[in-house]
Amino acid sequence: MNVVLAAEESAGLQMLRSLVTSNHRLVAVLAQVPKVGTAGGSVWNAARELGCETWPAELVQDPDLAKQLRSAQVDILLNIHSLYIINDDVLRAPILGAFNLHPGPLPRYAGLNAVSWAIFRGEQTYGVTVHKMEAGIDTGAIVYQSGFPIEADDTALSLSLKCVREGVKLMLRLLEAAEAQPRSIPLTAQNMAMREYFGREVPERGCVSWSWPAHKVVNFVRACDYFPFSSPWGYPRSRLGAKEFALVKARQTGLPCGVSPGTVGMTTDSGVYVACKDEWIVASKLLLEGKYVPAREVLTLGNRLVECAG
Repeated sequence: MNVVLAAEESAGLQMLRSLVTSNHRLVAVLAQVPKVGTAGGSVWNAARELGCETWPAELVQDPDLAKQLRSAQVDILLNIHSLYIINDDVLRAPILGAFNLHPGPLPRYAGLNAVSWAIFRGEQTYGVTVHKMEAGIDTGAIVYQSGFPIEADDTALSLSLKCVREGVKLMLRLLEAAEAQPRSIPLTAQNMAMREYFGREVPERGCVSWSWPAHKVVNFVRACDYFPFSSPWGYPRSRLGAKEFALVKARQTGLPCGVSPGTVGMTTDSGVYVACKDEWIVASKLLLEGKYVPAREVLTLGNRLVECAG
Protein backbone atom coordinates (compact mmCIF):
# COMPACT_ATOMS: atom_id res chain seq x y z
CA MET A 1 0.00 0.00 0.00
CA ASN A 2 1.00 3.61 -0.52
CA VAL A 3 1.18 5.32 2.86
CA VAL A 4 1.74 8.91 3.99
CA LEU A 5 2.71 9.43 7.63
CA ALA A 6 2.13 12.67 9.56
CA ALA A 7 3.86 12.15 12.88
CA GLU A 8 5.75 13.53 15.85
CA GLU A 9 7.14 12.36 19.18
CA SER A 10 8.06 8.85 20.31
CA ALA A 11 4.95 7.24 18.82
CA GLY A 12 5.71 8.82 15.45
CA LEU A 13 9.29 7.56 15.54
CA GLN A 14 8.16 4.02 16.33
CA MET A 15 5.58 4.07 13.55
CA LEU A 16 8.13 5.46 11.10
CA ARG A 17 10.59 2.66 11.83
CA SER A 18 7.85 0.03 11.54
CA LEU A 19 6.75 1.38 8.15
CA VAL A 20 10.30 1.55 6.77
CA THR A 21 10.80 -2.16 7.49
CA SER A 22 7.36 -3.18 6.18
CA ASN A 23 6.29 -4.10 2.67
CA HIS A 24 4.34 -0.84 2.33
CA ARG A 25 5.55 2.09 0.24
CA LEU A 26 6.09 5.13 2.43
CA VAL A 27 5.35 7.97 0.01
CA ALA A 28 6.30 10.78 2.38
CA VAL A 29 6.65 11.78 6.02
CA LEU A 30 5.11 15.02 7.26
CA ALA A 31 6.90 16.28 10.35
CA GLN A 32 7.97 19.42 12.14
CA VAL A 33 11.18 20.83 10.67
CA PRO A 34 13.63 21.01 13.61
CA LYS A 35 15.41 24.21 14.50
CA VAL A 36 18.87 24.74 13.07
CA GLY A 37 21.45 22.81 15.05
CA THR A 38 18.97 20.27 16.44
CA ALA A 39 20.45 16.78 16.17
CA GLY A 40 18.50 13.51 16.27
CA GLY A 41 15.38 12.83 18.30
CA SER A 42 12.90 14.25 15.78
CA VAL A 43 10.72 12.42 13.27
CA TRP A 44 12.01 14.77 10.56
CA ASN A 45 15.67 13.92 11.21
CA ALA A 46 14.97 10.21 11.55
CA ALA A 47 13.01 10.16 8.28
CA ARG A 48 15.84 11.96 6.47
CA GLU A 49 18.39 9.50 7.85
CA LEU A 50 16.22 6.60 6.65
CA GLY A 51 16.03 8.07 3.14
CA CYS A 52 12.35 9.04 3.26
CA GLU A 53 10.74 11.92 1.40
CA THR A 54 9.99 14.63 3.99
CA TRP A 55 7.40 17.40 3.84
CA PRO A 56 6.82 20.14 6.45
CA ALA A 57 4.06 19.19 8.91
CA GLU A 58 2.02 22.33 8.24
CA LEU A 59 1.51 21.22 4.63
CA VAL A 60 -1.53 19.22 5.81
CA GLN A 61 -3.36 22.56 6.07
CA ASP A 62 -2.87 23.25 2.35
CA PRO A 63 -5.72 21.96 0.13
CA ASP A 64 -3.21 21.57 -2.73
CA LEU A 65 -1.69 18.63 -0.83
CA ALA A 66 -4.82 16.68 -1.78
CA LYS A 67 -3.75 16.80 -5.44
CA GLN A 68 -0.31 15.42 -4.55
CA LEU A 69 -1.86 12.56 -2.60
CA ARG A 70 -4.20 11.65 -5.43
CA SER A 71 -1.38 11.88 -7.96
CA ALA A 72 0.73 9.50 -5.84
CA GLN A 73 -2.28 7.17 -5.46
CA VAL A 74 -1.95 7.28 -1.68
CA ASP A 75 -4.07 4.58 -0.09
CA ILE A 76 -3.99 5.76 3.49
CA LEU A 77 -2.78 8.70 5.59
CA LEU A 78 -1.75 7.99 9.17
CA ASN A 79 -1.70 10.82 11.71
CA ILE A 80 0.26 10.17 14.89
CA HIS A 81 0.59 12.98 17.43
CA SER A 82 0.85 15.66 14.74
CA LEU A 83 -1.09 18.65 16.03
CA TYR A 84 -1.87 20.48 12.79
CA ILE A 85 -5.53 20.35 11.78
CA ILE A 86 -5.71 18.59 8.41
CA ASN A 87 -7.58 20.30 5.58
CA ASP A 88 -10.87 18.61 4.65
CA ASP A 89 -9.79 18.06 1.02
CA VAL A 90 -6.60 16.41 2.25
CA LEU A 91 -8.59 14.11 4.56
CA ARG A 92 -10.67 12.90 1.60
CA ALA A 93 -7.78 12.46 -0.82
CA PRO A 94 -6.38 9.03 0.26
CA ILE A 95 -8.25 6.10 -1.27
CA LEU A 96 -9.08 4.54 2.12
CA GLY A 97 -9.06 7.77 4.11
CA ALA A 98 -7.04 9.31 6.92
CA PHE A 99 -6.73 7.72 10.36
CA ASN A 100 -5.59 9.22 13.65
CA LEU A 101 -4.00 7.71 16.75
CA HIS A 102 -5.45 9.46 19.79
CA PRO A 103 -3.77 8.91 23.20
CA GLY A 104 -7.03 8.49 25.05
CA PRO A 105 -10.35 6.65 25.06
CA LEU A 106 -12.77 8.42 22.74
CA PRO A 107 -15.25 9.95 22.99
CA ARG A 108 -14.74 10.67 26.72
CA TYR A 109 -11.21 12.07 26.45
CA ALA A 110 -10.96 14.14 23.28
CA GLY A 111 -8.57 17.03 22.83
CA LEU A 112 -5.29 17.91 24.51
CA ASN A 113 -3.43 16.49 27.52
CA ALA A 114 -6.01 13.74 27.97
CA VAL A 115 -3.50 11.58 29.84
CA SER A 116 -3.01 14.28 32.47
CA TRP A 117 -6.74 14.89 32.84
CA ALA A 118 -7.42 11.20 33.40
CA ILE A 119 -4.83 10.96 36.20
CA PHE A 120 -5.98 14.23 37.78
CA ARG A 121 -9.57 13.01 37.81
CA GLY A 122 -8.60 9.74 39.49
CA GLU A 123 -9.49 7.37 36.65
CA GLN A 124 -8.64 3.72 37.30
CA THR A 125 -8.54 2.68 33.65
CA TYR A 126 -7.52 4.38 30.42
CA GLY A 127 -7.10 3.57 26.75
CA VAL A 128 -5.94 4.58 23.29
CA THR A 129 -8.00 4.96 20.12
CA VAL A 130 -7.52 4.70 16.37
CA HIS A 131 -10.29 6.50 14.49
CA LYS A 132 -11.07 7.62 10.98
CA MET A 133 -10.57 11.35 10.62
CA GLU A 134 -13.37 13.74 9.76
CA ALA A 135 -13.72 17.51 9.96
CA GLY A 136 -13.36 18.48 13.61
CA ILE A 137 -10.92 17.42 16.31
CA ASP A 138 -10.96 13.77 17.42
CA THR A 139 -14.22 13.09 15.60
CA GLY A 140 -14.87 10.23 13.19
CA ALA A 141 -15.69 6.57 13.56
CA ILE A 142 -13.65 4.44 15.95
CA VAL A 143 -11.64 1.67 14.31
CA TYR A 144 -9.84 0.10 17.27
CA GLN A 145 -9.45 0.79 20.99
CA SER A 146 -7.19 -0.76 23.59
CA GLY A 147 -7.74 -0.39 27.34
CA PHE A 148 -5.40 -0.81 30.29
CA PRO A 149 -5.30 0.01 34.03
CA ILE A 150 -3.86 3.18 35.51
CA GLU A 151 -1.56 2.05 38.31
CA ALA A 152 -1.24 4.00 41.56
CA ASP A 153 2.32 5.02 40.68
CA ASP A 154 1.66 5.91 37.03
CA THR A 155 2.71 9.39 36.01
CA ALA A 156 1.72 11.32 32.91
CA LEU A 157 4.95 10.10 31.31
CA SER A 158 4.50 6.41 32.15
CA LEU A 159 0.86 6.46 31.06
CA SER A 160 1.82 8.19 27.82
CA LEU A 161 4.36 5.45 27.15
CA LYS A 162 1.61 2.84 27.63
CA CYS A 163 -0.45 4.71 25.04
CA VAL A 164 2.46 4.67 22.60
CA ARG A 165 3.06 0.96 23.05
CA GLU A 166 -0.59 0.02 22.59
CA GLY A 167 -1.31 2.66 19.96
CA VAL A 168 1.43 1.64 17.55
CA LYS A 169 0.13 -1.94 17.74
CA LEU A 170 -3.33 -0.70 16.77
CA MET A 171 -1.98 1.29 13.82
CA LEU A 172 -0.11 -1.75 12.52
CA ARG A 173 -3.30 -3.78 12.94
CA LEU A 174 -5.12 -1.18 10.86
CA LEU A 175 -2.56 -1.49 8.07
CA GLU A 176 -2.91 -5.28 8.09
CA ALA A 177 -6.69 -5.03 7.76
CA ALA A 178 -6.45 -2.34 5.07
CA GLU A 179 -4.06 -4.43 2.99
CA ALA A 180 -5.90 -7.74 3.40
CA GLN A 181 -9.49 -6.58 3.03
CA PRO A 182 -10.18 -2.82 3.17
CA ARG A 183 -13.90 -3.33 3.63
CA SER A 184 -13.18 -5.25 6.82
CA ILE A 185 -11.92 -2.13 8.62
CA PRO A 186 -14.41 -1.70 11.49
CA LEU A 187 -16.03 1.72 11.77
CA THR A 188 -18.10 2.39 14.89
CA ALA A 189 -19.67 5.81 15.24
CA GLN A 190 -18.72 7.74 18.37
CA ASN A 191 -21.47 8.42 20.87
CA MET A 192 -21.12 12.19 20.89
CA ALA A 193 -23.40 12.49 23.91
CA MET A 194 -20.48 11.05 25.91
CA ARG A 195 -17.88 13.36 24.39
CA GLU A 196 -15.68 15.52 26.60
CA TYR A 197 -13.20 17.87 24.97
CA PHE A 198 -10.16 19.28 26.76
CA GLY A 199 -8.27 22.34 25.59
CA ARG A 200 -5.05 23.93 26.84
CA GLU A 201 -6.49 24.89 30.24
CA VAL A 202 -4.78 23.66 33.42
CA PRO A 203 -6.83 22.59 36.46
CA GLU A 204 -7.12 25.14 39.26
CA ARG A 205 -4.90 27.59 37.32
CA GLY A 206 -1.99 25.29 38.16
CA CYS A 207 -2.28 25.86 41.94
CA VAL A 208 -2.48 23.11 44.52
CA SER A 209 -4.78 23.45 47.55
CA TRP A 210 -3.64 21.80 50.78
CA SER A 211 -7.30 21.62 51.81
CA TRP A 212 -7.80 18.91 49.20
CA PRO A 213 -7.70 15.22 50.17
CA ALA A 214 -4.21 13.75 49.87
CA HIS A 215 -5.12 11.62 46.85
CA LYS A 216 -6.19 14.71 44.87
CA VAL A 217 -2.95 16.54 45.64
CA VAL A 218 -0.85 13.55 44.63
CA ASN A 219 -2.96 12.93 41.53
CA PHE A 220 -2.29 16.52 40.45
CA VAL A 221 1.45 16.01 40.88
CA ARG A 222 1.35 12.72 38.94
CA ALA A 223 -0.78 14.31 36.20
CA CYS A 224 1.92 16.95 35.64
CA ASP A 225 4.85 14.54 35.93
CA TYR A 226 6.73 14.07 32.66
CA PHE A 227 10.06 14.31 34.50
CA PRO A 228 12.77 14.63 33.20
CA PHE A 229 10.87 16.07 30.21
CA SER A 230 8.92 19.32 30.30
CA SER A 231 5.26 19.18 31.31
CA PRO A 232 2.56 20.94 29.24
CA TRP A 233 0.86 21.83 32.51
CA GLY A 234 3.99 22.85 34.36
CA TYR A 235 3.91 21.61 37.97
CA PRO A 236 1.36 22.29 40.77
CA ARG A 237 2.39 25.50 42.51
CA SER A 238 2.29 26.54 46.16
CA ARG A 239 3.84 29.22 48.40
CA LEU A 240 5.98 29.37 51.50
CA GLY A 241 5.69 32.97 52.63
CA ALA A 242 6.53 35.12 49.60
CA LYS A 243 8.43 32.25 47.94
CA GLU A 244 6.59 30.33 45.22
CA PHE A 245 7.64 26.79 44.34
CA ALA A 246 6.21 23.81 42.48
CA LEU A 247 5.73 20.19 43.51
CA VAL A 248 7.52 17.81 41.14
CA LYS A 249 7.42 14.51 43.05
CA ALA A 250 5.06 13.49 45.86
CA ARG A 251 3.35 10.38 47.16
CA GLN A 252 0.64 9.39 49.62
CA THR A 253 1.53 7.91 53.00
CA GLY A 254 -1.89 6.70 54.19
CA LEU A 255 -1.13 8.31 57.56
CA PRO A 256 -3.89 10.52 59.00
CA CYS A 257 -2.91 14.01 60.14
CA GLY A 258 -4.43 16.14 62.87
CA VAL A 259 -2.90 19.49 61.99
CA SER A 260 -3.93 22.33 59.69
CA PRO A 261 -3.64 21.64 55.93
CA GLY A 262 -0.36 22.94 54.55
CA THR A 263 1.59 22.32 57.77
CA VAL A 264 5.07 20.91 57.16
CA GLY A 265 5.93 17.91 59.31
CA MET A 266 8.99 15.75 59.77
CA THR A 267 11.75 15.16 57.26
CA THR A 268 12.75 11.60 56.35
CA ASP A 269 15.13 10.02 53.86
CA SER A 270 12.29 9.84 51.34
CA GLY A 271 11.20 13.47 51.67
CA VAL A 272 9.22 15.96 53.73
CA TYR A 273 5.76 15.36 55.21
CA VAL A 274 3.08 17.92 54.36
CA ALA A 275 -0.45 17.86 55.76
CA CYS A 276 -3.47 17.71 53.46
CA LYS A 277 -7.14 17.64 54.45
CA ASP A 278 -7.04 14.03 55.60
CA GLU A 279 -3.52 12.58 55.35
CA TRP A 280 0.15 13.41 55.19
CA ILE A 281 1.87 13.27 51.84
CA VAL A 282 5.60 13.09 51.27
CA ALA A 283 7.07 15.73 48.96
CA SER A 284 10.47 14.69 47.64
CA LYS A 285 11.34 17.04 44.75
CA LEU A 286 10.46 20.69 44.15
CA LEU A 287 11.03 23.24 41.41
CA LEU A 288 12.29 26.51 42.86
CA GLU A 289 13.54 29.49 40.83
CA GLY A 290 13.98 27.28 37.78
CA LYS A 291 15.97 24.56 39.56
CA TYR A 292 14.99 21.08 40.75
CA VAL A 293 15.83 20.72 44.44
CA PRO A 294 15.14 18.15 47.19
CA ALA A 295 12.15 19.21 49.28
CA ARG A 296 14.23 19.02 52.47
CA GLU A 297 16.34 21.94 51.23
CA VAL A 298 13.29 24.21 51.17
CA LEU A 299 10.75 22.93 53.69
CA THR A 300 11.34 22.61 57.44
CA LEU A 301 9.27 21.41 60.37
CA GLY A 302 6.50 23.85 61.29
CA ASN A 303 6.43 25.75 57.99
CA ARG A 304 2.95 26.62 56.75
CA LEU A 305 2.28 26.36 53.02
CA VAL A 306 -0.48 28.38 51.37
CA GLU A 307 -2.07 28.53 47.93
CA CYS A 308 -0.35 30.44 45.16
CA ALA A 309 -1.83 33.63 43.77
CA GLY A 310 -2.95 31.88 40.57
